[in-house]
Amino acid sequence: MNSDRTLALSVLDLVPVRTGQTSAQAVVATLEVAATADKLGYRRYWFAEHHNMPAVASTTPPVLAAAVAARTEQIRVGSGGVMLPNHSTLIVAEQFAALAAIAPGRIDLGLGRAPGSDPVISQLLHQSGTAPGAESFPQQVREIMALLDPAGAGVRLRGGEGYAVRSTPVAVAGEIPQVWLLGSSDFSAKLAAELGLPYVFANHFGGPGLSDALATYRDTYQPSEAFPEPRTILTVNASVAPTAEEAAERMLPQRRTMARLRTGLPMTAQETVEEAQATPLPGPAESYATKSGSTDPDRLKEVVDTPDNALEQLTAFAGRYGVDEVMIAPVAGAYDGEPIDRAPGAEQTVRLLGEALG
Repeated sequence: MNSDRTLALSVLDLVPVRTGQTSAQAVVATLEVAATADKLGYRRYWFAEHHNMPAVASTTPPVLAAAVAARTEQIRVGSGGVMLPNHSTLIVAEQFAALAAIAPGRIDLGLGRAPGSDPVISQLLHQSGTAPGAESFPQQVREIMALLDPAGAGVRLRGGEGYAVRSTPVAVAGEIPQVWLLGSSDFSAKLAAELGLPYVFANHFGGPGLSDALATYRDTYQPSEAFPEPRTILTVNASVAPTAEEAAERMLPQRRTMARLRTGLPMTAQETVEEAQATPLPGPAESYATKSGSTDPDRLKEVVDTPDNALEQLTAFAGRYGVDEVMIAPVAGAYDGEPIDRAPGAEQTVRLLGEALG
């Protein structure tokens, strides 16, 4: 890619699982997508955390990030994000400290405060106790930042004496994982500004608060040593193909998956394009799938087009909100008969956008 490019692109991967595909095959497929992004100069490759969903294999971002780090050379890898209510702060810090040892200077730790699952799964993740609520998120973020710092964190024991704790392996300066806060409202925007951390707005599924969240973040930002200036990313779903017609067809399975989720229908593996075209959803779900395909230039949740047109839309969207980067979720689906151990729609989306950016 040209060093003078005006748009930085990254990838957010949920590791979609389609009909007839095992989750293990979906993971193998995503490694090929990551390798493509690395070769084309994408800035980051992040994994989301979701649990107990037939169409999603991205349950363990640090494990997947380690696999991608071992297969790539320059792209930053990490989480988008680790859902902090599900985990011990020390475990998260240790996992990402280990990642920083595997790929020094290439690790991002994106943190979210949603559970990424239903209440039953949340409790299974915390069998030794009750899962912390969202109100604990600010303190958990501070703890992780302290644990990742080479100086470590101090714990005050019951008797009053101090006890030093740090994540291991201990990262040296410049190799500490970058902590990012994720959100779809102004809660995480305010906290990111207070702590001097970069901020990602989950635009690909978030509510109407984009402008307010970014304004709050920038207006109240407190510079930190690592980030003297505010830094922002917006996420966008993407299906890019040689023709607009193919791009739209490959987006249909994703729209129908989201329609099922939003209207309470049973979740299934992601359909192939032909399956999605063959069977209408029940009324409310079909209506949601159709509406989710609309594109508002002021709130671009998805881009479905040819490479040059898609890049033009993404560049204009990034410029409208003054963000440093756009992170695409390459959700383009597959046709019947395409290789089961590959994600052809996602690979194509990443490749064509990367080539268009030059």
